[in-house]
Amino acid sequence: MADPQPTESELEILQVLWRRGPSTVRDVLDDLADERERVYTTVLKLLQIMHEKGLVARDDARRTHVYAAAVERAPTERAMLSELADRVFDGSAARLAMRALSTKRASPEELAEVRRMLERLEEA
Repeated sequence: MADPQPTESELEILQVLWRRGPSTVRDVLDDLADERERVYTTVLKLLQIMHEKGLVARDDARRTHVYAAAVERAPTERAMLSELADRVFDGSAARLAMRALSTKRASPEELAEVRRMLERLEEA
């Protein structure tokens, strides 16, 4: 069976865990601080659900539980992009990439990486 796809809120938490590494609920909550009001119990509940789904691992050896991403970033991004390409772009990776690059300004470094990837793909 395929790994479960994270919801939007779960993905936000995974991004924190991928960036910070193993973290407490408070660490995750502090990192998520933005315009939206978030409460400790909501983040805790999401992490508990994510643990049940296998998206995060929980270390409960200490009094304060520490959560870590149980799924890797790259395969999760690939699966979500593949689903997005199928749903929105009729399965076209090229249309997805062109739309992404026309929507958000890419840095010179990012554009150079895109060029290198295109060169690798053309050689293959």
